[in-house]
Amino acid sequence: MTQNGDQAFRKADPKGRWHEMTYGGALSFLRRKYSRDLDGVDVAVMGVPYDNAVTFRPGCRLGPQAVRAASVQLAELDAFPWGFDPFQALSVVDFGDVFLDPHHPQTIAPAIEEQARAIIATGARLLTIGGDHSITYPLLKAHAERHGPIALLQFDAHCDTWEDDGTRMDHGTMFARAARDGIIDVSRSTQVGLRTYNNSDHGFEILTSPWIHRNGIDAALKVATERAGDAPVYLSFDVDGMDPAFAPGTGTPVPGGLASWQALEFVRGLAPLNLIGMDVVEVSPPFDHAEITALAAAHVAHDWLCVLAAQLGAKQAPVGKV
Repeated sequence: MTQNGDQAFRKADPKGRWHEMTYGGALSFLRRKYSRDLDGVDVAVMGVPYDNAVTFRPGCRLGPQAVRAASVQLAELDAFPWGFDPFQALSVVDFGDVFLDPHHPQTIAPAIEEQARAIIATGARLLTIGGDHSITYPLLKAHAERHGPIALLQFDAHCDTWEDDGTRMDHGTMFARAARDGIIDVSRSTQVGLRTYNNSDHGFEILTSPWIHRNGIDAALKVATERAGDAPVYLSFDVDGMDPAFAPGTGTPVPGGLASWQALEFVRGLAPLNLIGMDVVEVSPPFDHAEITALAAAHVAHDWLCVLAAQLGAKQAPVGKV
């Protein structure tokens, strides 16, 4: 039997890859094998198809499916700009989606936290595909249980630190609660790309989109990496941090954001940090056009994995001026 096609369920080794038709075969994120056996696995990819906490347009419950589908070309060639196959160094599986019962909303956050905690306990890092941004709160709780207070690196159009009554949970309140609960260390955390107003910064360093447009990605990376230092860093990437020209398929689009190339350059520059986990959220396929939002999200997640592979010593052979 030939060693090609349908890696999502046929391939035994979670490292390496073989040939797939980009337009056919069983879909998983980057064609990684679907598995819940995490023995020796470096990163587990988990979908969270939930969007009951949105405050405007729905649809990002369909995000995990769309991002998986958009990742097919990234599983075909060596990674740009590194020039390597990240899965020669990095063992990655697609864990599938956490099972949720949206008709009992009080069970959602505990279900996400429980599944995340179980994955992290194996020693694997967790890459989560949402879903609306509220899912980050239980993910952060699970990570903080293992690592202590976390440096949050938040890519977003919105601060998501609007105050609530201590019980409300939507996709715009969770980081105020996480800061209040001591889950994140705001003194080492940075918000990138913001362009909506809140009269309190809650202690975060805020790099607005206009500031980044004026000063550049290198300046933003310098601020974020120096602030985080050697702390455990969790990257939460809301696709609405990008301008709607590059990410129309999202629930709360805000003009004036970053381009997809800026987002990718930012993620590629995170190699100096102690990266413990990541999520990419708020992809809403019903509002997307030609899959460009899902494509951008897939590239961001892929490049985060490549940064981890480079940290593990994957041999880089870039071609051209990078």
